[in-house]
This record gives sequence, C-alpha cells and structure tokens, in this order.
Amino acid sequence: MPGRAVSEDEVLLSRYLKGDLGAFDELVALHGSSLMVYVRSMTGSVEEAEDLFQETWQRVLKNAPSFRGGTLRSWIWRIAKNARIDWVRRRKPDESLDREVGDGESVLGDFIEAPGLTAAEMVSSADMVERIGECVGTLPEAQREVFLMRTVGDLSFREIAEVLEVPLNTALGRMHYAVNRLREMLVDERIV
Repeated sequence: MPGRAVSEDEVLLSRYLKGDLGAFDELVALHGSSLMVYVRSMTGSVEEAEDLFQETWQRVLKNAPSFRGGTLRSWIWRIAKNARIDWVRRRKPDESLDREVGDGESVLGDFIEAPGLTAAEMVSSADMVERIGECVGTLPEAQREVFLMRTVGDLSFREIAEVLEVPLNTALGRMHYAVNRLREMLVDERIV
C-alpha cells in the first residue's frame, strides 16, 4: 500500500526541524501574504496585525516539533485563529460608542460620520476594493473569518471546518450568509 503523499509544506517543515532555517523562510513566503491579509482584516489595524502576524509565526516555530500530520496550512491558520482569540481577550476597549456625551441625550456613536462615495470614486477599482473591504469588515466575526479564510487564504471548506473546529456544513453556511450579506450591502453600489 503506497504511503500518503507529502506536501511541499511538510517537506519544508521537516527541513526546518533538521536545522534548515531557510526552509522556514520559504514557509513564511508561501503563506505569509494571505495570513497577513487575514489578520489585518480581523484586527482592523496594521500595527496590531503585524504583532499578531509575528506572534502566529513565533507559535509555529515553538510548536513545529509537535506537528502530527493533517495539512500544515490548516495547522498554521488554526494557530493564527487562536493567536487572534488570545489577542481579543487581552485587548481592552479604548472607548465605548455608547458613552453619553453632552446633555446625556446623545451618545458618542451619534457623532460618527458615514461618508458616501461619489460617482467618480466608485469608478476607481481601488475605491471599489476598499469599499468591499469595508463591507467585509462589517460582517459578523464568524462569517468574516470563514470568508477571509476561503477568499484570502484559499483554504478548502474542509480545512476551514478543521481550523475552526466546526462541522463542514457550519463553515459552508457561514460562507453562504457572508456572501449574501455582502451582496445586499453592495448591490446598490453596482459592485455586484
């Protein structure tokens, strides 16, 4: 009976564990870009995303000897997800939008502007990408997480289910709801 095929990721991890530090750099090159987009989209801050990105790879380094199979990509994304959960737990809100201001009849959230896009701005693809990113940022966390893992990380739905430790149908359902919600938000802007 032939053995299971070994992925490029597993070869790189094996080389790293045998002392080839360049192999780890290759792993980061393979997965770093999509992982950074994911953590950036989940944190909303470039600085915090960089910290979380570094923490993810530090955990990968620390736990590399304990990798026991499955897909390495899913394992790395699970580490990123867990690092993000820990980051959220450590975070303290700076300000509440529900804080009363002035005479007590208004809250801070009442004073946040919601700027619209002009027709000229909508024509620009960069603006459309930004707008789509904004809409993705408003998705409920569970839907946003699945959407980003699938679209940015290119993880299969089975891998997403494994990373999130949910049934496959749950991952599929979250993606379905995310896409429908994005479609509703973007339909008036003629993006979808």
